Amino acid sequence: MKFMKLGTRPDTFYSEQATRYSQKPFSKTLTLVSDISPDLVIQINNITYLLHKFPLLPKCGLLQRLCSDYSDSVSVSLELHDIPGGEEAFELCAKFCYGISINISAHNIVPALCAAKFLRMTDSIEKGNFIGKLEAFLNSCILEGWKDSIVTLQTTAKLQEWSENLGMVRKCIDSIIEKVLTPPPQVKWSYTYTRPGYKRKQNHAVPKDWWTEDVSDLEIDLFRCIIMAIRSAYVLPPQLIGEALHVYACRWLPGITKLRNSNGSASQTEDSKEKNRRILETIVSMIPADRGSVSVGFLLRLLSAANHLGVSPMTKTELIRRASLQFEEATVSDLLYPSKSLSDQHLYDIDLVLAVLESFLKLWKRMAPGAVDSSNFLRSIRNVGKLIDSYLQVVARDDNMTVPKFVSLAETVPDIARIEHDDLYKAINIYLKEHPDLSKTDKKRLCRILDCQKLSPEVRAHAVKNELLPLRTVVQLLYFEQEKGSSKSTTTSHNHKLPKPHELLLGAKQRPNTRDSHGKQSLGPAKEEIVKREEEGGEKDQRKSKRSDSKLPLELERKMIIKGEVEDVRSEKGREMKEESMSSGSKVELDPKKIMRRARSKSEFGRERGR
Repeated sequence: MKFMKLGTRPDTFYSEQATRYSQKPFSKTLTLVSDISPDLVIQINNITYLLHKFPLLPKCGLLQRLCSDYSDSVSVSLELHDIPGGEEAFELCAKFCYGISINISAHNIVPALCAAKFLRMTDSIEKGNFIGKLEAFLNSCILEGWKDSIVTLQTTAKLQEWSENLGMVRKCIDSIIEKVLTPPPQVKWSYTYTRPGYKRKQNHAVPKDWWTEDVSDLEIDLFRCIIMAIRSAYVLPPQLIGEALHVYACRWLPGITKLRNSNGSASQTEDSKEKNRRILETIVSMIPADRGSVSVGFLLRLLSAANHLGVSPMTKTELIRRASLQFEEATVSDLLYPSKSLSDQHLYDIDLVLAVLESFLKLWKRMAPGAVDSSNFLRSIRNVGKLIDSYLQVVARDDNMTVPKFVSLAETVPDIARIEHDDLYKAINIYLKEHPDLSKTDKKRLCRILDCQKLSPEVRAHAVKNELLPLRTVVQLLYFEQEKGSSKSTTTSHNHKLPKPHELLLGAKQRPNTRDSHGKQSLGPAKEEIVKREEEGGEKDQRKSKRSDSKLPLELERKMIIKGEVEDVRSEKGREMKEESMSSGSKVELDPKKIMRRARSKSEFGRERGR
């Protein structure tokens, strides 16, 4: 940090015994060691200065005008309570007039320059006056340095109106912005950078965000001026702007960098809460619109602080919207914030996560129909589903977590977001272990959100043996296990490419009749296999239900085959009788009793073949 030394005389100001002026109980008198008695008394606030006219009046135009009505031999008393910078700034001006040694730096140049302007210590009054020296030092040294410009701009906050009227604020801001926009390889001045691990690197280059920590020391209004001016230049990427906002929030907002319990946060006074509320709302208004300019973790931390500080609904809504846009990028640690509501006894702020999740789903529903099938969307919503299930595993350990609250958050996730329910089962299992006194109704309500068909074989095997689960859930698991085993065997049998029922019906008339070794007609291998499988289907209820649709065609086919065989037998017997009668050459007598016996025997033969 640079400084300017003016004057050579030693400091001879000293304080006398405290006296009372204008009913101020703790006033004091400062005088100068001199053989000449003081003839100029200047009172500033509760301090009285016993000075001399001859060194001050030639350099101060204001004092010349105020003392013009008095003769030189008369002691004059003046009150300068409205001098900018107060007594400290006046002492610098007075010591300059006496030639006493003073040091001017970035810490005191602003009040010194404002007080000199007030006293009209210009070159027109005397050549080489105080204002000229201060302005030359400001332009040639202070504004050329990085940290000097920051410190000088900080001091303008105490004399904001004077500093703005004198153009000091604008000069400092322009100097800071010029250096921020300088390419990192050209940065030659010192800066503050305390990121973890940065100093351990060898021959490291200047980081792109080298300026963020020094700028974060500024008051929020000055910081906003810097950030808005940088954004308007369109030189730095939005991520750098977001990093500066993050550093500033960590510097000024309590509870942003680490979790604090509600009691510690409640200890803040109303004034500090109002100040922090204003800082947070200003930071949110400066976040670039570009996605990814700030991390979702930072947005969620701001949202957690906003719930405690009671920011405006518009600010809170904007934070929820921005966080939902990047919700898929969050981690479980980004969601773990303590509940600060006096009416909510939960350890974690479930409502915060639920609000962001619901906003995320609203954005999803407003998307074009074609976007739902895109791979990017599926990956995004499934990442969110996995995030919520992992979050449920953490909050399940909260003793005060109620079943409705737990189920409400779990059911908010749509089915498309969960490929499997393994993580959800783990969360439910943890909840059952941490809450052993749950009623049967609560256990059923809790396990109702679990889809047994989406569990992996390993998790399903564990769940079947889990004594904490209600009996109904275990029965569902066993039923699905049996159903899955049956479907596998059915799939294996279908792999043999058996003819379908309608193909059998169409091909029944085309296949020739075959006979076995005893001369009886056979159903054929395909028909016999179908009949055999129909008989085996009665062994398992599940397989029987799946083949109920093909039962009617198979029965119809069987009846058609049996009917054809009976007709063939009848026609064959008729041919034999005809041949016998023709070979005998005699006239056959038609005995009614024999005809009836023969017809009865044929019908019995047909029934036997039908069986």
